[in-house]
Amino acid sequence: MASNHEEGGSDSNKKKPAKRKPVFIKVDQLKPGTTGHTLIANVLSSNTVLNKGRPTPPSLRPTLIAECLIGDETGTIIFTARNQQVDLMKTGTTVILRNAKIDMFKGSMRLAVDKWGRIEVTEPAKFTVKEDNNLSLVEYELVNVVEE
Repeated sequence: MASNHEEGGSDSNKKKPAKRKPVFIKVDQLKPGTTGHTLIANVLSSNTVLNKGRPTPPSLRPTLIAECLIGDETGTIIFTARNQQVDLMKTGTTVILRNAKIDMFKGSMRLAVDKWGRIEVTEPAKFTVKEDNNLSLVEYELVNVVEE
């Protein structure tokens, strides 16, 4: 009976596509225009930048946006948290960001998680955040490359 149960278990595994093991990256590996990042970071600060309490059409939810400074042992970056994400990004917590992407805002990088990614609060990280390497302070200029 036990062998049947094990076989049944492997059958159910075959139906689901195998999940790729996430490759965790470090903050200093983030580059403009890239997506699909998985990383662990500490939330250093959270600052609400937009809080629309009552939207005009009742169908729209209130918009809440916070800029959170997050980081790991390689550097820091500003994470843009939206609506329910703001509650998770509390100062002092450690989070796993899955399928995060880089948005450009006024020439500098911002990390964000859209509906295809997720934020998980995890146990406190063992690393010390390198606070003197803020990637969001680096300004990028869009250069059009003309191929000859």
